[in-house]
Amino acid sequence: MTASTALLTDRYELTMLSAALRDGTASRPCVFELFSRRLSGGRRFGVVAGTGRLLSLLRDFRFGDDELRFLRDEGVADAETLRYLEDYRFTGSIQGYHEGEIYFPGSPILTVEGSFGDAVVLETLALSVLNHDSAVATAASRMSIAAGDRPLAEMGSRRAAEQSAVAAARAAYIAGFDATSNLEAGRTWGIPTMGTAAHSWTLLHDSEEDAFRAQVAELGVDTTLLVDTYDTAEGVRTAIRVAGTELGGVRIDSGDLPLVAAEVRELLDSLGATSTKITVTSDLDEYAIAALAASPVDSYGVGTSVVTGSGYPTASMVYKLVARQDAAGSWVGVAKASADKGSQGGRKAAFRSLSNGTATAETITVSDGFEPLGAAVPLSLVEGSDFPDARPLQVTLVEAGEIDTAYEGAAGTERARAHHLQAREELPVRALALSKSDPAIPTVFLDVE
Repeated sequence: MTASTALLTDRYELTMLSAALRDGTASRPCVFELFSRRLSGGRRFGVVAGTGRLLSLLRDFRFGDDELRFLRDEGVADAETLRYLEDYRFTGSIQGYHEGEIYFPGSPILTVEGSFGDAVVLETLALSVLNHDSAVATAASRMSIAAGDRPLAEMGSRRAAEQSAVAAARAAYIAGFDATSNLEAGRTWGIPTMGTAAHSWTLLHDSEEDAFRAQVAELGVDTTLLVDTYDTAEGVRTAIRVAGTELGGVRIDSGDLPLVAAEVRELLDSLGATSTKITVTSDLDEYAIAALAASPVDSYGVGTSVVTGSGYPTASMVYKLVARQDAAGSWVGVAKASADKGSQGGRKAAFRSLSNGTATAETITVSDGFEPLGAAVPLSLVEGSDFPDARPLQVTLVEAGEIDTAYEGAAGTERARAHHLQAREELPVRALALSKSDPAIPTVFLDVE
């Protein structure tokens, strides 16, 4: 039996639900929006990731006997609320940015429409998934840009919680990484896996040569040998003596990487191993990768930095009520008005404004409400002299409770990866810089009332 995801939530959501059932507002039609007020760390763009995982988790958002018993025994929910939750199944609609899409401050990344009771309980699940995965994907995309055509492998499982590691591997793959060391990510999401040996393999054997001979015997000469357990130069010589000049690769995991990579390349070439590739690891981030751009490096392995968002492990997304029906059945835009946490009320439709194929603005139309959710503002409203071309950014993920399966599983992951690479091609050149700055394009809100 599949485990329920319903308790991956905060208590205050059920507290609000109980009160809303009591005062009659639980059935009031509402629109919630997941967005980020700002880009973490002075990044110039963000990357949406986690949508496919969220949809899979939403399928199992059910309150079974065990969950209901816990809520009753802990006094979290009264009898009326327990009856409501016993039959809970999200029956509303969800629109969102395609997974892998680029986003900016104010982008309506996810729009959830349903009754207050149905939609409010999804807040924590949606935020925990998209905040984590989008932070990882944003960092991974920056690393992919820095790496250029050189392959990237995600190797951070030992630096993350076990399930977070699987999610991080998926997010990194969507944003441009080519493989992961995590086998569960390979099984669940169809991501290519890689991995050879650690320093412990060399230390296990009586000599470095014995370790290399055993590895080559098992994996063939196409394998990659870790050459810096003892003396790097001697390790390279031993590797070529054991495997021959057709050795697939060597890995460097320590030292001044630009200098060591140059020395290793020169030594390999002098030994006749001109086709043997060099992989570097050792606490890489986007800045270290960029610094290696001119070095004779063929691929990178990244661990801690990518699974922790390269210093920014959350995307700072929030989930807010932006529109609701009043007692008369009319739609009303609502928003928090705090000075430092204000937001834009009303239902949104989002477009990427383009000029000759390059993004110029995140154009968002705003209204108190439309019926139904899918009835977005016509594209013509954002076309004209200021916005000569615009690409719609939102897709329907859930309609009347039915989840679109195209965004789930291994196929959905590949689809998100392909979409990200296409969306990244639209970014202006200034978006590709690694330094802290304002968002690469402005977010423009247009009132359509």
